[in-house]
Order: sequence, then structure tokens, then C-alpha cells
Amino acid sequence: MVKKDKSEYIIQAVSHALDLLEQFHGDIDELGVTELSKRLKLHKNNVFRLLATLESRGYIEQNKATENYRLGLKALELGQTFIKQMGLLRQAKPILEQIVEESNETAYVAIYKENYVVYLDVVETNLTVRVVSRVGSRLPAYCTASGKVHMAYMTEEELDASLQDVKLVPHTSTTIISPEDINAEMAKVREQGYAFDDEELDLGVRCIAAPIRDYTRRIVGALSISGPTMRISNARTESELVPLVLKASTELSTRLGYPK
Repeated sequence: MVKKDKSEYIIQAVSHALDLLEQFHGDIDELGVTELSKRLKLHKNNVFRLLATLESRGYIEQNKATENYRLGLKALELGQTFIKQMGLLRQAKPILEQIVEESNETAYVAIYKENYVVYLDVVETNLTVRVVSRVGSRLPAYCTASGKVHMAYMTEEELDASLQDVKLVPHTSTTIISPEDINAEMAKVREQGYAFDDEELDLGVRCIAAPIRDYTRRIVGALSISGPTMRISNARTESELVPLVLKASTELSTRLGYPK
């Protein structure tokens, strides 16, 4: 079978929308429909439709005084997200490597997105028995240590909304699915400063996670250590792994500008 070139899959309308967004660069902060039509070589009606679509999603906004258009807040949020995630990963890598060197268990950095945690990077142990890499995976927040870290510091309203938006499924016999029990678990996480996943998503796997904060004091991610239950005992967790992940998350937070 002949593999198609990626250019054959391009959606023209999406390409035009991106072309429009890219017109706002350098010192160009506002553009009118006529100017955009000339630049894009598109009929004004097509430009209007593109602008209306982008405006409805917050990527473009209209200056009511001039009737010209400019980038919206959503474009700024997207750029800031990219910058934060790239900075987070750059700073996290050597710390993940240090965690693995000291514990010989797998270490992750994860972020929270719409009731899920997304694993951005991993450094794996060289031991034969290990946790399968989860980089790129979206896993339910309520039953993962990294997810609990994010949920624990939500406001009461945010947490209630989160629990209403997601189906609480018992992945194992130890998965916490009662909203009351989850609230109690979140209070425990806040009190101790870290979260623990005791085979709540996968049988035979335990995980410890601590929050990563930036210069605004907000939680921007979580550092975690994962491994099989045969190595992640309660005694080892308390004496070695919890202090290690707390120390690592504090160091990474400091690198991101969190005040000591």
C-alpha cells in the first residue's frame, strides 16, 4: 500500500484559519477585513466566516472602536501553556533522572487537563520488572497519585464540579469512588503534602506524587514515583520514597520560581 503524503490530509478551512492567525505578528496588532482579504487572497465573505468562528472560540476579538480584529485571550493562553510546559519539561528532566538514580524506580512528570492527568515525560528504571511507560496517556485523576495532587488543592466548588463531570469507575478493588471518601482523601493529601495511589488504577502498581508549583504559587504539575507493589512497600514508601519525591518536587518548584 502506498503511503499518502501528509499534505493530502490538509483541511483547507483549518489551514486558512491558521493563515489568518499568523497575520498577527511583529508590530501588527490589529487588522481589518479588507486587509485580511488581500493578505489571504480570500473573498471577504470567507474572511468574515473565519473571523466569526475564531471569535466564537476566543482566539480573535474585535475592537469595537475601530471595528478591526486582534488576537484574543485564548491565543495568549495557548502560547503561555506551551511556554510553561516546555519550561517545566526542561527543568524536570535532570530531577527525574536524579529520582531514578536514587530510587531505581520509574519517575514521571504529569499535568492536569479536564479531569485527567497527562504524563509528559518519564525516566524509567533499568530493572526488568517495571511500570509500563504512560507518557502521552490520559488517565483519570481521581485514582492516580498525580491526579490527586491536583484535585486536592482545588476549591470546594471546583472539586465538586470535577466529580460531577466524571464517571467514578472502580478500576480495582481499592479504587476510591465515593465522593465523600474522595473528599476525605483530598483532605489527607493536603495535610501530608503528597498523594499515594495504592493499586487504585492498576493492580500491582503503587505510586507516590507531590505537587510542582511555579512563581505564582499555583500547581502546574506533579512529580511521581511508580513501581510494583513487591518493591513499593509501606515501610519503604514512608522512609525513602516520600522524602525523595517531596525533596524533588520542592527543588523543581524552586527552579520554576516558587519562593522558598
